[in-house]
Amino acid sequence: MANFTKKAIKETFIKLLSERLLSQITVKDIVETCGINRNSFYYHFQDIPSLIEEIVIEAADRIITAYPTLDSLEMGFNAVIEFAEKNRCAILHIFKSVNRDIFEQYLWKVCDHVVVSFFKTAIDDQPISDEDREIIIQFYKAQCFGMVIDWLRSGMKEDVHHKIHRICELQKGMIEETIRRSIESKNR
Repeated sequence: MANFTKKAIKETFIKLLSERLLSQITVKDIVETCGINRNSFYYHFQDIPSLIEEIVIEAADRIITAYPTLDSLEMGFNAVIEFAEKNRCAILHIFKSVNRDIFEQYLWKVCDHVVVSFFKTAIDDQPISDEDREIIIQFYKAQCFGMVIDWLRSGMKEDVHHKIHRICELQKGMIEETIRRSIESKNR
């Protein structure tokens, strides 16, 4: 029964978040819409920010679990974007709220997973230094995070799939060239 109530609270909150700004949602709104008492809410969650944190963590974990390995960075970028598009209103309301830091923390986690998963197949067997490997991963993780944040700042209005596809096309060969240079400088 406890898991059912907790799930109902999360679903109700997401429904409300799709309808109105985060600052306009109270615990009272959640419990009245959900049909439970305040104590039931507080049994499961300390407050609304802890509810948001759990929802965002679960969403990040679902994306990570759904894509344990990636064939391309574009595939990973698109996984993040597709999740955001399915939950557009709720994500924009969290992104524009005071709880944005929670959202950004878990977006960073997802971007890290996307990039690390891709590079496990792309460069793990390459004889490059650990320092170069970390720098390459950091660069692409920041690129992924930055593109998603820019898209969110625009209100998710632009065709980000096209932009991602285009940047991946423009960067073809860069990873291979970066690896080649790393190996070359290591051998000097």
